[in-house]
Amino acid sequence: MKEHAKMKRWILSIIACVSLAACGQKDDSIIKIGATSGPHAQVVEAVAKEAQKQGVNIEVVEFSDYITPNAALADGSLNLNSYQHLPFLQNYNNGNNANLVSIGESILMRMGIYSNKHASLAELPEKAKIAIPNDPTNGGRGLLLLEEAQLITLKPDVGFTATLHDIVDNPKGFRFVEVEAAQLPRSLDDVDAAAITMNYVMSAGLNPQEQGLFLEAKDAPLAVMVIAAREDEKDNSDYQKVVSIFHSQPIAEFMQEAFNGTIEPAS
Repeated sequence: MKEHAKMKRWILSIIACVSLAACGQKDDSIIKIGATSGPHAQVVEAVAKEAQKQGVNIEVVEFSDYITPNAALADGSLNLNSYQHLPFLQNYNNGNNANLVSIGESILMRMGIYSNKHASLAELPEKAKIAIPNDPTNGGRGLLLLEEAQLITLKPDVGFTATLHDIVDNPKGFRFVEVEAAQLPRSLDDVDAAAITMNYVMSAGLNPQEQGLFLEAKDAPLAVMVIAAREDEKDNSDYQKVVSIFHSQPIAEFMQEAFNGTIEPAS
């Protein structure tokens, strides 16, 4: 009887091991993609639905901050993430000794010049009051956007570190007001125009087609969001299929319907 009981336990343990292995194999077939709550997660959810039709299983993991999705990707908790631009990803790598890479572009979130008072850049009057973000990165980004729109000229090669002190030509004598980025949409009734990032355009319900005077170029480094993977898995064929789904017509149609031009396909 003891031998019989021992044999029974041994058989059950073998069954348990096989079951666990099978479960592990099933989990490995699911691609876990991290995204921040809101538009990024919504787009990844749409990608997951389209991927399922093509036999690719995706689990969307939502985050409420901008650091954890990269940490989770680096430690293997995620397979991919989609929520950041390339400079942010590179900064994470530099600060955390990580090897995360972009394997493709996901969506565009372009900064724009918006106005409630004027219908075009040409209508901006002499000494117009222009609001820009008061944080260093987006403030510099806003000034570069104004230069791209040929409204001002900056010192050569200042890039995203540009400040008001780097303006070397201001033909119309614009007056600049630095405002907290989240408050810029509310400032539109008090200024002639404002440089606003797309996340705050969306949250404020602004319409790029009606209130947007000028948008960043589609290849602007901070406008293009990327799909990130670990460096040693950048050539994974399933991940490349995910990238192609991000660029597919069904996802473009979803974005147009869901976001009405505030978020665009990256390619």
